[in-house]
Amino acid sequence: MILCCGEALIDMLPRTTAEGEAAFAPHAGGAIFNTAIALGRLGAAAGYFGGLSTDLFGQMLARALAASGVDASLAPRRARPTTLAFVQLQDGQARYAFYDEGTAGRTLSPADLPALPDSIAALFLGGISLVGEPCGSAFEALLMREAGRTVTMIDPNIRPGFITDEAAVRARLGRMIAACDIVKLSDEDMAWLLGPGGIGDRAQAVLDRGPRLVLVTEGAKGAHAFTRTETVFRPAEPVAVADTVGAGDTFNAGVLAGLERAGALTREGIARLSRADLGAALDLGVRAAAVTVSRAGANPPWAAELAR
Repeated sequence: MILCCGEALIDMLPRTTAEGEAAFAPHAGGAIFNTAIALGRLGAAAGYFGGLSTDLFGQMLARALAASGVDASLAPRRARPTTLAFVQLQDGQARYAFYDEGTAGRTLSPADLPALPDSIAALFLGGISLVGEPCGSAFEALLMREAGRTVTMIDPNIRPGFITDEAAVRARLGRMIAACDIVKLSDEDMAWLLGPGGIGDRAQAVLDRGPRLVLVTEGAKGAHAFTRTETVFRPAEPVAVADTVGAGDTFNAGVLAGLERAGALTREGIARLSRADLGAALDLGVRAAAVTVSRAGANPPWAAELAR
């Protein structure tokens, strides 16, 4: 099982009523939640770990996980509100305003960390759950506890407007990146973390910190994969873009599912990835993300939609 660890929230997506008034529609979301949903729909054994509320939105999230075949049995349920993320779209790009204080996800602490069953083959972490406290400390502790024992992947999915202590966040991400096997960064994340420069040079700088595979997405251009011996690029598939909500999350799921299908989702497998297996995983990530951006909100494809 691939266990996705981090935030589950409600994306309040902009809509216009029949009377022409601005409104927001609630959709289940969150970077880590979206990746779990996409994994389940792609046929991978997927689990979710994070604080889930018992409120109406938390129930909505739990139903969505179950409907996509995601095991949420490890996720504690709390009588606290669900995180809300109000979304604004600017030229198709999503911008967020988060309401997160005192929520079920934010208040997850290191004391809530479960013992993981042997069925867990990989951990995926990231998103805004690495920024707030005490949840940020909890997820860092989980990664550090499991690193070296199972495959670990991080996608920082950086939202600068959500960060109030930049030095602390940079320090945490530095520790976690050094400890994990796979790092995924958007080109915007890479610029925030590493400053200007070529993608290849900056990806090599990340590899030098310890990871065995670095993935870099460039939006409509496509995606790169870098190991110590291989470099692979896949262009994005041309589609009519509805919005980009959940695109990177779906890409992450596609890559993880692709590695699992190839029998490469082990620490040894990641260390000796062939160019063919790397390319196939990248292909699945790019194809899955193309479906997600073609429809409104984070609505990842099912495996049957990608059959060809």
